[in-house]
Amino acid sequence: MSNSTYHYSGENEEGFTLIELSIVLVIIGLIVGGILTGQDLIKAAEQRATVAQIEKYNTAVNTFRNKYNGIPGDLAVASANSFGLFTLTTVGGTTGFGDGNGLLEGGGTGAASAYFLGEPPVFYRHLSDAGLIDGSFGANTNIAVATGAIASGTVANMGTYMPLAKLGRGNYITVGSNGGFNYFLMGGLGVITTATGVWAAGTDNMTPLESYNIDKKMDDGVPGSGSVQAMSVATALTGTTLGAVNPVAGCVASSAYVVTAATGNNPSCSLRYRFN
Repeated sequence: MSNSTYHYSGENEEGFTLIELSIVLVIIGLIVGGILTGQDLIKAAEQRATVAQIEKYNTAVNTFRNKYNGIPGDLAVASANSFGLFTLTTVGGTTGFGDGNGLLEGGGTGAASAYFLGEPPVFYRHLSDAGLIDGSFGANTNIAVATGAIASGTVANMGTYMPLAKLGRGNYITVGSNGGFNYFLMGGLGVITTATGVWAAGTDNMTPLESYNIDKKMDDGVPGSGSVQAMSVATALTGTTLGAVNPVAGCVASSAYVVTAATGNNPSCSLRYRFN
């Protein structure tokens, strides 16, 4: 019997070649690049949708004005009654409660003069009741009427009174006035304390890059001029009207939006858009 010696050649231990590894890396790069590109496309679509959303509400306001001879929310009490629209009857006709002066103002005096009381909560209700926008707003009206009718507690569902912006992330579109002009105001809004009618939580929840892109699409791309302006929602929603333009440092620097790689995507902005 002869002795047999077996030798293992190792032919089955072949690894990936450099070409194969290169192909895999290229595929991974394409996948990652596709994901990032897809995210950018989604963000751009959200910004375009938000611009279209505000323009739609602006058109609705103009239609409402032509039909009812007044601004939704501010419509004079007698006119609202005659057209069958919701009326701020308890203190109607006084400042901030359906006085028909063409400005959207919060009502009340002293501690109750907080911003989200009176006309602003009724703005979208008038538009929806008139069939000019989708959705139903302001069904719970206890924070829109006189001080004595305000229930104690909070309103956590901001969508009861105003639409969520297409940007999402808790950014809503509300309204108010400042310096003789009415504005749409977009920013992060949390809960309303109905004991006083003020927002207990307001955050600057738009990024400088989003704000710049929207400003550029609708106006001049400059945060402190034109019809679109950057501001801080955290400090604006007090008193009977919107506060002055006062953006935080992370949003605006040297009269321009901070859109650097380090800060451009950090939520730190709110915007207001003048509509009359």
